[in-house]
Amino acid sequence: MTTASRRPTKRTTPPGPSPDPTYPHSAGLSVLRRRSFSLLLHRRSAAVVAVLLLLLAGVVVLSACVGQTYVSPGEVWRVLRGHGGPYDLIVGELRVPRIVLGALVGAAYGLSGALVQTVTRNPLASPDVIGVGHGAAAATVLALATGTVASPGALPAVSVAGGLGAAALVYALAWRHGMQPSRFVLTGVGIGVALSAVVQLYLTESELAAAEQVKLWLTGSLNGRGWEQAGPLAWVLLLALPALVWANRALRPLGLDPDTAAALGVRVHRTQLALTVLGVILAATATGAAGPIGFVALTAPQLARRLTRTPQLPLAASALTGSAILVAADLAARTLMPPLEIPVGALTALVGGPYLLWLLAGGQGRGRAL
Repeated sequence: MTTASRRPTKRTTPPGPSPDPTYPHSAGLSVLRRRSFSLLLHRRSAAVVAVLLLLLAGVVVLSACVGQTYVSPGEVWRVLRGHGGPYDLIVGELRVPRIVLGALVGAAYGLSGALVQTVTRNPLASPDVIGVGHGAAAATVLALATGTVASPGALPAVSVAGGLGAAALVYALAWRHGMQPSRFVLTGVGIGVALSAVVQLYLTESELAAAEQVKLWLTGSLNGRGWEQAGPLAWVLLLALPALVWANRALRPLGLDPDTAAALGVRVHRTQLALTVLGVILAATATGAAGPIGFVALTAPQLARRLTRTPQLPLAASALTGSAILVAADLAARTLMPPLEIPVGALTALVGGPYLLWLLAGGQGRGRAL
């Protein structure tokens, strides 16, 4: 009785990118190589980014055309090229600066929300949770109450400083031999409640004109804002671009548990601190430009993740989703009840509230299963 001899088979690996340990699977990934440069590309994410760019372009064109006075796309293009015409004031000085600011603020909020939610490992977290919006509001109120700031143009700088200071206070109080996400979020909620009480006390004791000014800013609005606010925010986003490229790589291992991320060579606490600082700077600058516009930082990253179906929150898709949401919301705020204009912050809160309830009711789990 003989047994058939078996030759050992040589196992070969299929061509293509090697599996990435920070992804649960490597399906849908491609590697782009150009000499010494290589980039891991998620094909679905790239397609979603392209679609979001087209969607944002469409919303921008629609927002530039539609209003109490309709302007054709041809006339909009003529004004943008600097050829002049009867719509220079409406398009060139009123609508276009406002649209650009809305796109920049939405992108900053979307990026900030993605960074904060990754660090806290909580899809219900946003920069408002860690006190950025409340700190900006309290600093603005105190500056107006004490007469420290005489010029309205200095208020954005004051609100940025207040947001950064509140986030730093939350981080210092939450630090206990490392940053625990749950303690970080709860500390932020407590600091936010205390700062909100300061704002409410000022509104109660201040004169009617000053209180109305603060209340309008607290709602969040793009009305009356333009290049003066868009310029500093654009510079912040441009200067933060190298840090965002680094953050895009750092987010993947942080999506795993801290021990696994540390085993992969990630300095977890330093990375969390750097990502938090970057997110807070973006959120505070956006708040200084347009006021505390709620729920954009909360919803944009989660919607982007459901579209791309990536394990981690995608930064590019989150930024584009935030821009599209805010520009569309501002268009609706201008056109729903003419000639009355709704503050865009009130409209995003009106839509974001039911979305938050949906997440709390179990939509988060269904979204992850997509």
